[in-house]
Amino acid sequence: MPELLIDPVLLGLASLIIFIGALTQSLIGFGLAVVASPLLYLVDPSLVPAPVIMMGFSIALLTLLRERRALEFNGLQYALLGRIPGGILGAALLLLAPQPVLGLVIASIVALAVILSIFKLHLPINRSNLFIAGVLSGIFGNIAAIGGPPMAILLSGKDAKQFRAALSAFFIFSSMIALIILAFSGLLTLRHLYLSVLLLPSVLLGFIVANRIVGAVDKRKTQLLTLVLCSLSALILAVKSIIELNITS
Repeated sequence: MPELLIDPVLLGLASLIIFIGALTQSLIGFGLAVVASPLLYLVDPSLVPAPVIMMGFSIALLTLLRERRALEFNGLQYALLGRIPGGILGAALLLLAPQPVLGLVIASIVALAVILSIFKLHLPINRSNLFIAGVLSGIFGNIAAIGGPPMAILLSGKDAKQFRAALSAFFIFSSMIALIILAFSGLLTLRHLYLSVLLLPSVLLGFIVANRIVGAVDKRKTQLLTLVLCSLSALILAVKSIIELNITS
C-alpha cells in the first residue's frame, strides 16, 4: 500500500520532534503538541492533528501511571464536557480551511500559548472556567492537537506532581473525544494510524529518558527552552504559510 509510506528522512525528523515533545511533556506536564505540531506541520501536514493527538494520549497515559498517586479528578469532568463542542467546532474549521491558513492558525495558537505561559495568568478553578478551558482546548486540540495550554494555565497553581497528574488525566479522556470527533468528520484515516505506530517508539524513548532525569532537571530552564523552541517553530511556520498564501493568491 504505497500511499501509507512516508519518506525515511521525514520519518526520522518527525521521530526526533516527537521525542523532544514527549521528553518535554514528561518533565513539565504538557508540551508535546506545543513543541511538535508546528514543526511536524512543516515536515508533513498530515501528521497534524490526528497522529499528534495519538502521541499525546500515549505520553499522557504513561505519565499518569507514574503520577497516579497525586491525581485529584475534582472538576475535570466540566472541562471534558466543554471539550465536546470545542472539538466539533475545531474539526469544522479543519475541514473548511486551506493548508496555508491552517498553518497560520497553528502558528497563532502556539504564539498565544507562549504569551499566556510567560504572563502566568492565575484564574480561579471553578466549573465555569473549567468548561471554558475545555471548549478552548477542544478548538485548539482538533485544529492543531494543541489542547494543553488552556488547562495548563488554569491548573498552574497545583504542585508539580498534581499538575502533571491532572493534565495527564484530562489529556487521556480529551484525546479520545478528539479522535472520535475526527473519525466521524473523516479526518482520521488508516494512514494516520500507520504514522502513529511508526512514531510511538519516540514517545516511549522520551518518557524513559525523562524518568532518568526528572529529579535533576531545572523545571524553569526546561520551560524557558521550550518557549524559545515553540516561538521559533511558530515563526518559521507562519513565514512559510504567508509565502504559500502569497503564491496561491
